[in-house]
Amino acid sequence: MSNPLQDPGFFRNPYQTFAALRSASPVQKVPGGRGRSSYLVTGYAEAREAFAEPRMSKDTAAFFAGKDTGRNLHPAVSQSMLATDPPQHTRLRSLVTKAFTPGAVARLRPYIASLTDELLDAWVPGERTDAIESLAIPLPVTVICQLLGVPDADRRAVRTWSNELFAAGQPERIDSASHAVAGYMADLIADKRRTPDESLLNDLIRARDGEDRLSEDELVSLAVLLLVAGHETTTNLIGNGLLALLQTPNALHRLRDEPDLADTAVDELLRFDSPVSMATFRFTTEAISLGGTEIPAGSPVLIAPGAANRDPARFANPDRVNLDRDAKGHLAFGHGIHRCLGAPLARAEGGIAFQRIVARFPQLRLAVPSAELQWRHTRLMRGLETLPVLP
Repeated sequence: MSNPLQDPGFFRNPYQTFAALRSASPVQKVPGGRGRSSYLVTGYAEAREAFAEPRMSKDTAAFFAGKDTGRNLHPAVSQSMLATDPPQHTRLRSLVTKAFTPGAVARLRPYIASLTDELLDAWVPGERTDAIESLAIPLPVTVICQLLGVPDADRRAVRTWSNELFAAGQPERIDSASHAVAGYMADLIADKRRTPDESLLNDLIRARDGEDRLSEDELVSLAVLLLVAGHETTTNLIGNGLLALLQTPNALHRLRDEPDLADTAVDELLRFDSPVSMATFRFTTEAISLGGTEIPAGSPVLIAPGAANRDPARFANPDRVNLDRDAKGHLAFGHGIHRCLGAPLARAEGGIAFQRIVARFPQLRLAVPSAELQWRHTRLMRGLETLPVLP
């Protein structure tokens, strides 16, 4: 049985593959690497149910115990908060949630807006620029690095390691990057202990050192997760969303004329081209039935938000951008206890970026045919390598 997720055209346009799979069955078995197989969830109702299913575990350390994976991922990456179940997950998440509440993010909005304007100041009308390199990457990278207290000089390396972590089909690059970023964060934590500041990283250090609530491994792992997750999805949100607007002129003009639609636009753009194509895997702790498919105990399960968000049973005409749509039920941030805790920050960064771009550059257009655009080779994330535009 061939793996439909390895089709050469999947990275450019996964939605045709997702639609074909979903029409056959919203939950089905697909082949994977090293002779293993997984169950792929492509239907909206089934994905939402799977995200909240307590009989699906994210404790990957338990799943891989005693198995030869042939991998050398650093534990800070392979055993992060994303790979835990309650009560450990509940405890870890509670330590960082306060940094990403709507109130905390609201206080960051002036800084985000100022930084966005500063980045857009470098755009010259009529002069080709790469919207990924000049905005979609530096905006969220700078914001999360500022929150964590990562020095300016280290931010390019951080972005490089993060990008490497999602290199599909290149396990050695992924493993190497995991050790590089974990080693860096361990050193940065040591620096913050010697010279404390008001960063989120020092908040986590104090939570461990002051109350003994975090082990050293947990501290490094949380720092790595925040660093990587704090910008990867937002970079893709801005890039994918801007491309969708450029390819849907009526939506772009509507947002320019009605800037208060920014929040609505962010939800619809997240639904239309989700920054996370497939969520990190889960496995069943006992046999379950999902979408009419029987899944045995101990089976890996992949939930595809990118597929679920285009399910016509949930969203009418899902392959079109529609700013009048109520897209708040999208699954781009997941659902249930593992829902992305950085969602308020990502929404703020995306909304501000779209507002500022369409207001400042009324003639903005693609600088190359859309068929020439290159997409990142990763099945987890969905994002552009570059987005050449003419402001």
